Amino acid sequence: MKEKLASAIKAALIAGKDIMDVYKTDFDVFVKSDNSPLTLADQKANTSINAILKPTDIPVISEENKQEPFKVRQKWDTCWMVDPLDGTKEFLKQNGEFTVNIALIEHSKPVMGVIYVPVSKTLYYAVVSERKAFKCDLQSHKLTESVFETRTEIYPVQTNTGILKIVGSRSHQNETTLNYIATLQSEGHKTELVSKGSSLKFCMVAEGLAAIYPRFAPTMEWDTAAGHAICKAVGVSVNQIDGQEEIRYNKADLLNPYFIVQ
Repeated sequence: MKEKLASAIKAALIAGKDIMDVYKTDFDVFVKSDNSPLTLADQKANTSINAILKPTDIPVISEENKQEPFKVRQKWDTCWMVDPLDGTKEFLKQNGEFTVNIALIEHSKPVMGVIYVPVSKTLYYAVVSERKAFKCDLQSHKLTESVFETRTEIYPVQTNTGILKIVGSRSHQNETTLNYIATLQSEGHKTELVSKGSSLKFCMVAEGLAAIYPRFAPTMEWDTAAGHAICKAVGVSVNQIDGQEEIRYNKADLLNPYFIVQ
């Protein structure tokens, strides 16, 4: 697992450099068949990640890869789940709130997660079985021993401040989410809503900067797998809203159900 973690971190960091190389230029924006934006940064990052993960001999499910049919994927006990640039809309706004997401899935569950924030060079990672998650502020987009030597362990909310801090999507806020918050308020909770892009919302809950992340809008498995792993490692649940079952991965349909992180 340590070798796999090192490969995932290396892939995320190099992808981060690819992204920043494009971020500094006057780049073009394309529109995919689902009307979502695509840039050269997405493509370059995806190419680097696939190349670095290839020696692991573990199949890769990436947003920017052509997906294998489920009759093939259902035979995979283990796979990588990758979003080479999560938060392309934030990338286009140039607000820095975009990430590289890489997770390892075993038997439909996330067992390892890596999230990298290229603008700030901030790295989050966790191996679920170790029940710990870490954050590291780097000096460059290179894998060095400092990733494991200068890391800081992160924890979810430990104390009750009297205010329930809720993190929501910066680009996908909707009425259902606002109604959910109104329900919490009607139950006597004082709430504060914080908007954040990409998988950073998972990181905020994992490191105690928010208590709840409700998601009542579409996401794909590659959007959530890495953040799910990091949250799970510190005891934070990522469950479907229609029950207590956690989100599962490498399904026939890679679209997630709505969920709540808390």
